[in-house]
Amino acid sequence: MTAPEPGQRPVAGRRPTGDATADCDPRHAAAAAGESVEVVDVDGTVQRVVTRAQMRSGRLRHRCTYIVVVDRQDRVVVHRRAAWKDVWPSRWDLAFGGVAGVGEAWETAATRELAEEAGVEAPLEVLIQDSYDDHEVSVLGRVYLARHDGPFTFPDGEVVASERIPGPDVLAWLKARSHCPDSVALVGDALAVHPW
Repeated sequence: MTAPEPGQRPVAGRRPTGDATADCDPRHAAAAAGESVEVVDVDGTVQRVVTRAQMRSGRLRHRCTYIVVVDRQDRVVVHRRAAWKDVWPSRWDLAFGGVAGVGEAWETAATRELAEEAGVEAPLEVLIQDSYDDHEVSVLGRVYLARHDGPFTFPDGEVVASERIPGPDVLAWLKARSHCPDSVALVGDALAVHPW
């Protein structure tokens, strides 16, 4: 068993995340691959509906929510993704969130994702909506800010560890680790001007 990174908080019932097999469950990946996903244009207009597997293999633009959670001490709650995730497995992420469901309103999707991934509900403030494209994904993302002190639980198994990083330090902290580039790109600008 590999020891967790310094300060890493393992999820109860799981081995520390340095072990790639600790959080790898092929049932999660198989179930996710069959989910229906809206393919959208740059303005968010739905073009068609495909499976998540088709969206990933074709790198098709889809709607995705990003929820940055900040506690009352202005620490950002970052988390490490499960090894079974279909994109960027086992990487650190700046925001909770994920793919919006077919016909699902933005805020409904964000509220659902926050509850599924962090085990909390909180008022959401829209920070920005923008697109992100790289060689792996194409998303139209909406970024939200949520203030919550926890405790945080990770009921759906998509998150395997979390940290609370002081706001002004969070981007440097993430960039020193294997991280999700979409959330850093989309959320980073909003946090860079945040009045910590």
